[in-house]
Amino acid sequence: MIIFKKEVDVHAFLLNKKQEKQTIGFVPTMGALHEGHISLIHKSKSINTLTVCSIFVNPTQFNNPQDFEKYPITIDEDILMLEDAGCDVLFLPSTHEIYPDHFVKINYDLGYLETILEGKYRPGHFQGVCMVVERLLQIIPCDVLFLGQKDYQQCMVIDKMLSLRKMNVELNIAETIREADGLAMSSRNRRLSPEERTQSAVIFKTLIEIKDKIGKIPFDSIIADSKKNLEDFGFDVDYVELKDYYLHPIENDTSNKGIVALIAATINNIRLIDNMIVVEKNR
Repeated sequence: MIIFKKEVDVHAFLLNKKQEKQTIGFVPTMGALHEGHISLIHKSKSINTLTVCSIFVNPTQFNNPQDFEKYPITIDEDILMLEDAGCDVLFLPSTHEIYPDHFVKINYDLGYLETILEGKYRPGHFQGVCMVVERLLQIIPCDVLFLGQKDYQQCMVIDKMLSLRKMNVELNIAETIREADGLAMSSRNRRLSPEERTQSAVIFKTLIEIKDKIGKIPFDSIIADSKKNLEDFGFDVDYVELKDYYLHPIENDTSNKGIVALIAATINNIRLIDNMIVVEKNR
């Protein structure tokens, strides 16, 4: 695996590979890697001739400074995991490399996606996400961008950004990778105590129960029951929502649009999110 720290070096290297007709898959991360990230590396390698990963803890997407300060840095471990997975290129930029003095901040017209769910509870977050992903895509001339479904709304936001900026990049959204008890793999899981870790499995169980209840009782009742269940396990619940595939509001009959259940809940200042497609969209 080749490690680059400068934009000019990695960009030139990858442009040369594209001239050789190699296809490039790209997995952007903030480090603290786990098997969910590694599954994206494997997926990219199965499709492309060259796989690139970036590790950059992006300050512009943290609306809570404490979250930024507490974000785990495990770069040596991350490098070993990427080497074992067969990643070809790692980009390790500094903040100044991503946001140089001449960087011009723009506003992305994300519409309703910016005001609901994570957008409501983390104002400015998705502007920061779009900013860093566009910047990384300017540096990494990839053919396919790989993201995990766990951050479902973020996937929709980046899809919107690619359209807004007319970027010729295919978006590949991979299935969420879970622990044995169903908890979605996340860098934040490292901060859970053993007791909190056990409690957190209830999030996945709640999603399973939601899927089972669809079509049997009204959506409002499903949501109320799910919130109470999470609260009974000690969670402060930001939301339990049912949306269509594109996160539009839905009514009780959405058989042709698909349904996604989304949860955000906090335990002892550790905020966890998860989702599940509970009704498949008719093709």
